Amino acid sequence: MTFKLNLLIAFALTTTAVFGQNSPNTNSTFSGNDDVLYKHSIGASLFMLYNFFPDAADYYLLTYGYQIDEKNRIFVEFNTWKYEEPIGTYGDSDELYPGFVRAFGIGAGYQHFFWKGLFTTVQATPFIKQYYDTEDEKIQKGFQLYLQFVAGYRFEMFKKRFYVEPAIALKYWPVDTNFPADFAEVEKGAPNNIFEPSLNFGYKF
Repeated sequence: MTFKLNLLIAFALTTTAVFGQNSPNTNSTFSGNDDVLYKHSIGASLFMLYNFFPDAADYYLLTYGYQIDEKNRIFVEFNTWKYEEPIGTYGDSDELYPGFVRAFGIGAGYQHFFWKGLFTTVQATPFIKQYYDTEDEKIQKGFQLYLQFVAGYRFEMFKKRFYVEPAIALKYWPVDTNFPADFAEVEKGAPNNIFEPSLNFGYKF
């Protein structure tokens, strides 16, 4: 990853930790009798701030979540971004594509809370990929199945309405189809998985 992105991640995680110290060390999504106070949530990623940097990934994420009970939450998520290099070596690729990829996906996930704010998440997102050449002309479409396995901690604040979730995610795409020939040459040998930080936030209602 670039120096600017590393700096942004470090700043965001530090800020999150500071806010977290001001919150009670409990999973305050729930009332004392284990009834869910706020069943619904809308969220996004703080990494969308990187869209304001030069050469940004044009990344957007929107999540709707439903808290089933004290320990279990399900969600659906819209995600889009563009990239000019293999995502298995994103930010550190030796060669760029002769163009770029724009991906659109709608996925679903399950989040389980183990102790206080400690959680794990599993998620699957099918992406439709549109390939573009160096003239920004559409070439062809492909499909990608994108899986995520996440571990993190939820910090709550502002009268339990808002949360931030710093986490680490293993991202794995076992299906990735229909690369144009010149894109496939660049992709050759790149891994189909990557570990990345995650920093989502949301509002509960």
